[in-house]
Amino acid sequence: MNTQCVAMLLAGGQGSRLGSLTINNAKPAVLFGGKYRIIDFPLSNCMNSDIDVVGVLTQYRPYILNNYIGDGSAWALDQVSGGAHILPPYMGEKGGRWYSGTADAIFQNIDFIDRFDPEYVLVLSGDHIYKMDYSEMLSFHKEKEADLSIAVMEVLWEEAHRFGIVATNVLDRIIEFQEKPSKPKSNKASMGIYIFSWKILKKALLEDAGNRESKHDFGMDVIPMLYETNKRIFAYPFSGYWRDVGTIKSYYDANMDLLDSSCDFDLTDRSFRIFSNNDSRHPQFIGPEAKVTDSLICDGCMIFGQVEHSIISHDVVIHKNTILKNAIVHTGAIIEDGAILEDCIIGARARIKGDARIIQAKSNKTPEIHVINS
Repeated sequence: MNTQCVAMLLAGGQGSRLGSLTINNAKPAVLFGGKYRIIDFPLSNCMNSDIDVVGVLTQYRPYILNNYIGDGSAWALDQVSGGAHILPPYMGEKGGRWYSGTADAIFQNIDFIDRFDPEYVLVLSGDHIYKMDYSEMLSFHKEKEADLSIAVMEVLWEEAHRFGIVATNVLDRIIEFQEKPSKPKSNKASMGIYIFSWKILKKALLEDAGNRESKHDFGMDVIPMLYETNKRIFAYPFSGYWRDVGTIKSYYDANMDLLDSSCDFDLTDRSFRIFSNNDSRHPQFIGPEAKVTDSLICDGCMIFGQVEHSIISHDVVIHKNTILKNAIVHTGAIIEDGAILEDCIIGARARIKGDARIIQAKSNKTPEIHVINS
């Protein structure tokens, strides 16, 4: 069996900065935009890029994620000779260990990759919201005869200190790395999307695994090692929409972007569709006294109150005399008669009593985002 490019999707993160949204759920399985989960985006990107072998590396709270992905059929990743494969950490008869870093996660699955005898390996994160045709990045990698290509995008200079930054020459070859620099020399930020030539990566992983001082991380260990040994490392420029939703604030803002007509992120584009594994539900019902403004309402909802600039997932019930503003409400939540909620995220199947009050002060320019699970 020979597959030119195998994708390895790192989906085992705990997502502790998302607080209670990930208490019982892996970060890639967190709901997004009503009908989606975060992992839908890299999986759909693979489908749209004609990459049909995807190893999904799970670890933290994997049940919901594993059950959701299933056989990969929702993303046309259910081929007999390829498809989506759930790859938990290996725990054998003589014991084992959890993944100790991003590079270690790939190292523990070298045998899986070798089964497909690829020329290239695409390494992805399971917690980013974006649309990208990876085949274009692969063409770039081949054209440059690269050992490693790193997807980068330009960020605001005042934000560059928050990212891993690369400096490049006129040929896009990376000539310097800076990890969250206080004085960045470039505003090209790494997106955590890598294409490796497999022979180069495999050798590096084996060497890194034997280094007791390594943290077995791509950004901190493997990529610097390749750079120091003068491997050909290039920056692939990306200019589309991309968001790392690793914090409550970034998660909230990315959801709200779906309601912003000026935002360049179109989920209705049928030429590059984002797929999800959601069952069909009955249509939503908007009551005669309800008032819905600039909001996304999913199937199965019953709305009797006031909803403004919010994203409401499946099977949510919002009773009368309720005011909901700037909110994200996850599947199956019930908001009782009279509740007033602003700038909040309501967890799946939460029941909010009618006397609940979350109202932001008008003088607060950066409102706090509350997460409610009961």
